[in-house]
Amino acid sequence: MKNPDNKKPETIPGKVNLIDHIAGKVVPGNKSTFLGIGDDAAVIENGDSFLLVSTDLLLEGIHFNLVYFPLRHLGYKTVIRGISDIMAMNGKPEQIFLGMGLSSRFTTENIDEILSGALLACEKYHVDLAGGDTTSSLTGLTLSVTATGRVEKEKLVRRNGARPNDLICVTGNLGAAYTGLQILERERKIFGQDSTIQPDLSGYEYILGRQLKPELPLKILEELNSVPVSFTSMIDITDGLASDLMQICKASQTGCRIFSQQIPVDYETSRAAEEMNLDPLVPALHGGDDFELLFTVPLEAYDQIRKIKSVTAIGHITERISGNYIVGADGSEVELTAQGWSATE
Repeated sequence: MKNPDNKKPETIPGKVNLIDHIAGKVVPGNKSTFLGIGDDAAVIENGDSFLLVSTDLLLEGIHFNLVYFPLRHLGYKTVIRGISDIMAMNGKPEQIFLGMGLSSRFTTENIDEILSGALLACEKYHVDLAGGDTTSSLTGLTLSVTATGRVEKEKLVRRNGARPNDLICVTGNLGAAYTGLQILERERKIFGQDSTIQPDLSGYEYILGRQLKPELPLKILEELNSVPVSFTSMIDITDGLASDLMQICKASQTGCRIFSQQIPVDYETSRAAEEMNLDPLVPALHGGDDFELLFTVPLEAYDQIRKIKSVTAIGHITERISGNYIVGADGSEVELTAQGWSATE
C-alpha cells in the first residue's frame, strides 16, 4: 500500500507508552466495566464485590528459552504471572484460563508437562484451571493466561492512590530472578561454544529458583490485610522496581524518593551480580520478574509495617514537581529511569 503523505511509519513504543496509546482509543460502553485498561487487572462490577480480570502473554524466544527452561516450570510460572496481577489489586485469585499455541515439534507428553506445572501452581494457590484454548503455531510455543479473582469493594487497591509522605514498601527481596536468568544465559553460551563443557549451576540454587519457579508473597499480603494496613496504592514487581514505581507515580501524579541502602537484595543475588561485574542494585531496579509486591501506605502505618517480616520500607512519595529519584549512601540523588520492556526486546 502506498503512503501518499510519505510519512515514515512510527515504531512501536515501549510497553507503558504502548498501553497508554491503546487506552486512549478505548472508551468502555458497559456500566459493569468499573475500570478498564491501565492497572494490573480490569475491574468489573459484581454485586457486593468486584470481579478482577487480567491477561498475560508469554512468547518463546522473548519471555523464555526452552534450552534451559523446563516445560513443567514454565507451566507453573505462567500461572504465577497471571494471578500476580490479581494479588496486586489486593484481590483473591480464583480461576485461570490457559491458552497454548503449539508448533509441530511439541508432543502430547510436552503438553502434559506444561499442564502438570500449571496444575501444581493452581493447587498451591487454590486456583481453578477453568478453561482455555489451543491452536497450532508456526513460531514455536506461545502461552497466554487469563486470571480472574475477586475483591471486596472497600479493599480494592489501585495504582493511583499514592500521596505525598506515604511510605514506599516492598515485599521480599529484588533482583534475584534477573541474576538467575543471567547465570542461565552465561552457561547456555558456554555450552553452545563447547558442548563438552557441562553447565555449572551449583551455588546459584536460590536465584535460579526465583527465575524458573517463582512464588508469590500471598502469606505476606494476608498478614498485611489482617493488621490491617491501609494501602494507598499497589503494583506487582514484574518490570523492575524503577519501572513499576514510576507507574505508581505516574498514575498518582506524584514523585518519589527511594534509598539505595534500603532496597532488599539477597546475598546470592549480590554475589552473582558482582561475578558479572554488575552493581547489585541494577538487577533490583531494572531486572523484573521478581513477582514481589510494591505498595504505599500512610506514614502513620510505619509501626505496623516494621513488625511484618519480609516487608521493607524503601522510601517515600513526594510532590510530583520533585521528580523520581534514588538517594545514594552519600546523600547524592540520581534520577530514576525505566529500563523495562521495549518492542525491540
